[in-house]
Amino acid sequence: MEHLRRTRRLLIDSDNLLGPRQVVATVHEHIGVIQELRKDAKAADRRDLAELQTQYGEFLSWLYQDLGDNEQAGFWLDRAFQWSHTVGDGELTSYVMARKAQLAGDMADLAEVVDLAEAAQRMARPRSRLAAVARTYEAYGHALRGDASESERAIDQVRDSLDGVAADPTPWGSWLNPAYVEVHRARGLEVLGRHDQAADAFAGAIRLLPDGYHRDRGVYMARQAVALAGARRPEEAAVAGGHALAVAEDTGSGRIFTELARLDQGLASWSRLSEVAEFRRTLNESLLHETEQDA
Repeated sequence: MEHLRRTRRLLIDSDNLLGPRQVVATVHEHIGVIQELRKDAKAADRRDLAELQTQYGEFLSWLYQDLGDNEQAGFWLDRAFQWSHTVGDGELTSYVMARKAQLAGDMADLAEVVDLAEAAQRMARPRSRLAAVARTYEAYGHALRGDASESERAIDQVRDSLDGVAADPTPWGSWLNPAYVEVHRARGLEVLGRHDQAADAFAGAIRLLPDGYHRDRGVYMARQAVALAGARRPEEAAVAGGHALAVAEDTGSGRIFTELARLDQGLASWSRLSEVAEFRRTLNESLLHETEQDA
């Protein structure tokens, strides 16, 4: 079990740096190994293995989410949620519920995102880091629903709570920091149509991002580029999009390619600008290469 725990941590590091394609098959295999070990395990070991299986299931969901396969991401989150109840770890169950809210936000599921985030907060300890994580996803859900005041109120509450939750001993949501909250504020501003503010907020989040988050930096740059296009700053958008495309090619992140496809559409009316033309040509070549690899 300790080997499987260490391996999961290494796989998470590999995903951050190299993207999901490099690790998704290995995570599948390890879930199968854990399921086999559970068959003959004694009571305490069986519970520990179930907890580890839940963690691997949630991680596999994340990999599919980054690949852009939200159907598989939802499937594995549902499995992880089911497994978490057999463990009896309320924090783990609360974390998986928060992740379901995050996925609903990425899918722009207006009927689910706020409700799932609120459910995760009810399950979490009051004023805990997990409650703040879920509140962050709730903020984005309010923005998706066009409720700017509720979104801003939620983000402000999370910002105010960061110092208080820093010492929370839970292992879940340890990445909740000012950069992460700023990204979700920026995403909310973007869907609310406040493109200039969103672009500046994304830039601030990228500056705050710790080293080692290569793929996530690419996601944020792609979203910043979309905001810049919405703000009618096409040359800056094309440059940011080019940087994000390089990360997408390194990591195979479907989230980045999805944002860059939006950017391509947003820049269509400025195709005569040299920076825009170069970005759109490079993106087209990259997408053709991706299609050939998938085939």
